[in-house]
Amino acid sequence: MKRVSHEPAYVLHHYDWSESSVIVEAFTRSHGRIALVAKGAKRPSSNFRPVLLPLQQLALSWGGDAEIRTLKSAEWGGGQVMPTGDPLLSGYYANELLMRLLARDDAHPRLFDAYATLVHVLAADEGESLVGAALRAFELLVLRETGHLPALDVQTLTLGRLAPDEPYRLVSEGGLRAAHADDASWLPGAQWLALSDALADEAPLTAALNVAARLPGDQRVHLRQQLRELLHYHCGVGTLRTRQLMMDLQSFQVP
Repeated sequence: MKRVSHEPAYVLHHYDWSESSVIVEAFTRSHGRIALVAKGAKRPSSNFRPVLLPLQQLALSWGGDAEIRTLKSAEWGGGQVMPTGDPLLSGYYANELLMRLLARDDAHPRLFDAYATLVHVLAADEGESLVGAALRAFELLVLRETGHLPALDVQTLTLGRLAPDEPYRLVSEGGLRAAHADDASWLPGAQWLALSDALADEAPLTAALNVAARLPGDQRVHLRQQLRELLHYHCGVGTLRTRQLMMDLQSFQVP
């Protein structure tokens, strides 16, 4: 039986397995997304109950060779408190992206480190603008790590280098191309080139966050729209569940 001990991990999702146990979908640094059965986790006396929380770094130990392994222990890894309010929903949104786009048992250590940075940004809750920039950076990294993001320094079909002052649009089936006159959203080549350089940085989430945060307001909206279309296309849905929840909650806010 294969044993893994004290692996850095985050809980992405969990669901009932039996009257007393749950299945935990976890994102680990060295093993990618895995499924674990936490036996007895629903019992009031379980040591798992106060630990298996989302957006908290954990150290997990498990055993087994089946698709669903058996969780042996879970320890809190320390760090920040759990985000609240809109940042909490943003964290659930990031979790949904990983659930939908990551295959099980496929390690993405750089994406794991970027996710850990995102969690710190969300917990700090330094304003809607910074949280939005962090989400755009994370979306780009998820798309790149899963092979769904084209190169951002050339046009996809021609491989021609982008002109800094010309407009370009990211489309679901055609990659990055010159913007058409009727395109509602696009970014100038200089911004795509800056994002391309940021993703190649040793700390890609922080670098891409800084680029996204400096975009003018209209360009921030355009980047969000283009990434949302690409993510929905590859997730196979019209609207992600957490995104719909966020929109529903905003519709109930008092003006």
